[in-house]
Amino acid sequence: MTMQDHSASGLSTIKVRVDDHPAVLVGSGYVALLLALTFLVLTVWCAYGAFMHASTWSLLCALLSLVVTILFGSSIYSLQPNESAVLTLFGAYAGTDSAPGLRATVPLFKIAKVSQRVRYHECGKLKVNDLIGNPIEIGAVVVWRVDNSAKAIFQIDDYADFVGAQTESALRHIAGRHPYDFDEAVTHAGPDQAVSHDKVAARTLSLRESGDQVTNELIVELKERLAVAGVTINEAWINHLAYAPEIAPVMLRRQQASAVIAARKLVVSGAVDIVKEALDKLKEQTDIDLDPERKAAMVSNLLVVLVSDKDATPVVNTGTLYA
Repeated sequence: MTMQDHSASGLSTIKVRVDDHPAVLVGSGYVALLLALTFLVLTVWCAYGAFMHASTWSLLCALLSLVVTILFGSSIYSLQPNESAVLTLFGAYAGTDSAPGLRATVPLFKIAKVSQRVRYHECGKLKVNDLIGNPIEIGAVVVWRVDNSAKAIFQIDDYADFVGAQTESALRHIAGRHPYDFDEAVTHAGPDQAVSHDKVAARTLSLRESGDQVTNELIVELKERLAVAGVTINEAWINHLAYAPEIAPVMLRRQQASAVIAARKLVVSGAVDIVKEALDKLKEQTDIDLDPERKAAMVSNLLVVLVSDKDATPVVNTGTLYA
């Protein structure tokens, strides 16, 4: 246990930080149970003697044995695997017992049990703005466990609620630091930030395409936020990511338009290569050297046939291109 003094505006405040350390005055609960049963038998025997012989000493012995039996009985507690008991004596931290089984301690100790099993928290869908300002919906699942039982009891009033609040806050913060999609980051780079695709990728990560990196950032930030509560994060992942309903149709049309444009570029590029290869082979194999006007007409017709998304209708030319 460490104390730190901070003074501000002439006032001095004291913050007490508690770390786990093993409890000293603890032992096997079977010994305490055996002693409790022994004194219980003694209590019954003394009470029987006091009733039969009307002996004051036997009555006092029975009362004393009963008190000792209650004290030993109240000192017994049990711990399951991955469970700890935080012991306090009149408000002072006395240590943590993590040994499973039947345990016993000083009767006046107060026992607070803390589960150290792995738990998970599912953060519901949150509506936030990404780096560019687009409203999105995001949700995450966090797998956590109590690593420091003393901090979980003394530093935070309710560590389970604290995990939920910090998860929501960290998720909002992470979502606001990244764009939803990488293409949007390139589009909104601005004229003074005209950089290559690789440089933009190194500068910012998208929520949709860089899930592992974003998840790692979320884990690191949650570990920092929850360290004060003695909680550690084992795993986290984003289980929901979508545009907000008010802009989802617009963004869908934008993505469809981008896909159509990319497909058209690919078709045009392939058609140009095919036309060039046709002209070269025609010249090499037939020794036909077309004049610029006929070559232009042939290129135009081939491009129309190759690029058009409908079947071409042939037209037979019965005349000539020259008068």
